[in-house]
Amino acid sequence: MPAPYHPPVKRSVEIAGHKTSISLEPLFWEMLREAAEAEGVPVNALVARIDEERIAADTPPGLAGAIRIWLVARMKKGRPRLRPPLSHSS
Repeated sequence: MPAPYHPPVKRSVEIAGHKTSISLEPLFWEMLREAAEAEGVPVNALVARIDEERIAADTPPGLAGAIRIWLVARMKKGRPRLRPPLSHSS
């Protein structure tokens, strides 16, 4: 797999009938597409939902940042919890 480092790519999305552009790195676009597929909704619908959650926050981030945060939080929820380290007896 090539390194995931790539400048952001701007794409248009539609939220509540309004078009806007979002700049995300290709890795995040891929994760967003996969999340939308997993939830059975179009990417635009998922972005609209993330936007609603973002706007309701006490200190809302920008939309691109909110999408990144949502994707990372989703990924963390799916990971099994790490076991505590084994204690070493002396």
